[in-house]
Amino acid sequence: MKFLLSVAIIVVFLNCNGQKTYEIGEVKTPKGDILIRLYDETPNHKKSFIQLAKDGYWDSLSFNRVIPNFVAQGGCPDTPEGFKDPEYLLEPEFNEKLLHEYGALGAGRDGNPQKLSARCQFYIVQNKEGEHRLDGDYTVFGKVIKGMDIVDAIVNVKRDSIDQPLEPVTLDVNIIIKTKAELKALGYTP
Repeated sequence: MKFLLSVAIIVVFLNCNGQKTYEIGEVKTPKGDILIRLYDETPNHKKSFIQLAKDGYWDSLSFNRVIPNFVAQGGCPDTPEGFKDPEYLLEPEFNEKLLHEYGALGAGRDGNPQKLSARCQFYIVQNKEGEHRLDGDYTVFGKVIKGMDIVDAIVNVKRDSIDQPLEPVTLDVNIIIKTKAELKALGYTP
C-alpha cells in the first residue's frame, strides 16, 4: 500500500511540475505528419475531434477532397446518411477572432440553414491568402502548427474531376500531449 501511495505521489508531482499541457491533433499521412493546435474557444468541436480521434474514427478514411489554393478536406464517412446523421452534427461555434487563414482547421458541413457542422468532416485551409469568404459560415476550431508543407503536398496530388485523389491519402488521426516548452521547440507559442 505504501508503495502504491509513493507511486501516486510521484505521478502527481510529475504532472504538476508547473507545465501546462496541450492536447494536439496529430494527423499521420503517407506524405508526412501534421500537428494541429485545437482551440479552447470552440469547446464542442475540440471535444468532438478529440473523441473521434481517440475512437479511431478517421483511421480507415482519407483526404477525400483536395484543391490547390483552397483546402485539403478529410473524414467523409461515405455513407448514405452522410451529414444527416444527428450523431455527427454540431452547433456552430463561430468566433470573430478565429478566421480562415492559411493552416486553419475547420469543420465541414452541407448546405443546412442552421450551419450545423459535420463532426466527421474537417478541412485545412491551404490558400496562403486565407479563405475569408468562409468566415462566419464554417467553424474554425484549430490551426496547423507543424506540417503545412505536408498539406501543400497533399493538395497537389493527382486528382479526378471531383477533386478526389487518384491514390488515397490515408488518415491516422491521434491526440498527443505536448508541453508549452515542447510546442515552443516546434516554433509555436501557445
